[in-house]
Amino acid sequence: MEESPEPIEPSNLRFLRLLVTGLTVVMMVGLVTVVALIVMRFRDDGPILPENLSLDAGVQAQAVTMGDGWVAIVTSDNRILVHDRITGALRQEIALTPGAFGQN
Repeated sequence: MEESPEPIEPSNLRFLRLLVTGLTVVMMVGLVTVVALIVMRFRDDGPILPENLSLDAGVQAQAVTMGDGWVAIVTSDNRILVHDRITGALRQEIALTPGAFGQN
């Protein structure tokens, strides 16, 4: 039996094969990058809060907002308490009036 010669590959088919191979490589690099970014993001410890930050007895926090060097806590008794972020010392207390911001 005679061996038949290999068929000649058209140039546009070779180009298409190179494009598919390139796309596969780019997708794999992108997937590895996305997984690495997710892993690095979840390793983050998060914001640093002072350990001695406490509220009065019976007061519940409704929201917490952090800024550069301060922590603001909105309490259930309509107050905003601004604490120092490092020491936890109370910097300012703001009383919210009833009926403000749509509350009745």
